[in-house]
Amino acid sequence: MPITRISVDNPVFATMMMVALMVLGLFSYQRLGVDQFPDVDFPVVVVSTEYPGASPESVETDVSRPIEEAINTIAGIKTLTSRSYEGRSVVIAEFDLKTPSTQAVQDVREKVSALRPSFRTEVKEPQISRFNPDDQPIASIAVKSDIRTLRDLTTLTDQVILKRLQNVRGVGRATIVGGVKRQVQIRLKPERLEALGVGVDEVVRTITDENQDTPAGTVEGGGRERVVQVDGRFATPEQFLDLIVARRGDTPVRLGQVAEVIDGQEERDSVALFNGKAALAVDVVRVQGANTVEVAKGLRAAVAELRQSGAVPSDIEFVVVRDTARGITNSLNNVQETLVEGGALTVLIVMLFLGSWRSTVITGMTLPVAVLGTFGVLSALGYTLNVMTLMALSLAIGILIDDAIVVRENIMRHLHRGQSHRQAALDGTQEIGLAVLATTLTIVAVFLPVAFMGGIIGRFFLQFGVTVSAAVLI
Repeated sequence: MPITRISVDNPVFATMMMVALMVLGLFSYQRLGVDQFPDVDFPVVVVSTEYPGASPESVETDVSRPIEEAINTIAGIKTLTSRSYEGRSVVIAEFDLKTPSTQAVQDVREKVSALRPSFRTEVKEPQISRFNPDDQPIASIAVKSDIRTLRDLTTLTDQVILKRLQNVRGVGRATIVGGVKRQVQIRLKPERLEALGVGVDEVVRTITDENQDTPAGTVEGGGRERVVQVDGRFATPEQFLDLIVARRGDTPVRLGQVAEVIDGQEERDSVALFNGKAALAVDVVRVQGANTVEVAKGLRAAVAELRQSGAVPSDIEFVVVRDTARGITNSLNNVQETLVEGGALTVLIVMLFLGSWRSTVITGMTLPVAVLGTFGVLSALGYTLNVMTLMALSLAIGILIDDAIVVRENIMRHLHRGQSHRQAALDGTQEIGLAVLATTLTIVAVFLPVAFMGGIIGRFFLQFGVTVSAAVLI
């Protein structure tokens, strides 16, 4: 075979080719992402629309049904379902697997944008997102304090802790669960409103118009240009009481006459408990494609830095209550141990049956060259180190060394006949080269079709089939 003659006549070239594959694999291994399962693109688009105060029937008639009719005209839709709740509509469009999720989202966004002007003014802007398993939190950190109120703890977490965690490399979003933010409440007095003839709409309009900062343009003079802004936002809740909400004759009616202002907190819509006591939970979502294990390490380092730097008071405690990186690391470590044990047992069995350390080393070199070279293929294809790719390598360990053993044994047979090493290598490989190539291609023909299975299962086994085929070919 040509590749055999080139390798025998140019041993340095053959050696450097193997070394190049191993070096490429080592560098690729360091850059490969780590995840539990392959990254599968789910073409599922969710349209969520808020319609405050509306009954489910009204939501169905005014929002859900028009959105369904608009989206239904898009090509490639597999199923279209909707759910109408009190004040909220959820429409779910599932596309064929061959449709890229980015294209599906774009098509849905165009249809909904064209429909938006026909909605009532009370309907909020529709939120369009695609279903993505990566949007699930990879870590949840409990923040608690024995001396602070939940409102103060929420403020500190939102202003200090959350910002630090969001700066960790690979973190896409961090949200607070169980928090209670500050809320200035204005409680109207119906009897006073009726006595003074003031409508609720007048109060709402006055508060909205007066409590805001307004840009006033620019002022030029002295060769300089300055931006002018009217600071109208109130600094304290008590300032609301002096607002003039109406005039009855020449007498102004102030907000303090028809309402009371309470510096309180918003209504709780979520609860987080740690050992039965109220606490906060910070859920962290990683950026799509980021290394889950590395992001989790960065989060732990950021929490340790917050403790040591004094950025948070000493009474604040952090507890990592959920970390998906642990399960991923354990799963991958188990598969890697199986991979190493399989390789060691394979080499040991070869040594036992061949009875020659020289033959064992020569055939055993197949394993690091093929495995490390496969890492280079995984990196080039954008795959990650996950259960499927490592399981494929574990399965391929026994297959990889078969061809080397067969070729090595045939070369030894020619050596025992008295041929030179060079001639034995050429003749021994020439005799069974096509047979070995046929067995290799047969293995590829068995495993590569696995990569083209249909459905979601096929998406998961894509990397499995490609990894086995690449390892065997190398």
